[in-house]
Amino acid sequence: MRVTTKGQVTIPKQIRDHLGIGPGSEVEFVATDEGARLVAINENLSKEEATRRFRKTLAGMAGTLDLEGMGAEEYVEWLRGPREHLDLD
Repeated sequence: MRVTTKGQVTIPKQIRDHLGIGPGSEVEFVATDEGARLVAINENLSKEEATRRFRKTLAGMAGTLDLEGMGAEEYVEWLRGPREHLDLD
């Protein structure tokens, strides 16, 4: 994508369609360690569309986390890391 002299870019149609971006839509660029990310602000999504997109996102993440046999509590403890230095009493 090329940035115009006015600082504008054209969002490809496939991405606009996927994110539900149309004329008058609000978007935001968010800085990340890798560069920037485009976020569509979809306040007008129907409940059904929001649910459909959420389920699609969850389905795409299914099976991507290997807990190596850990249960939920073990996993949370692993995420927290060593806590011996904390005074929890």
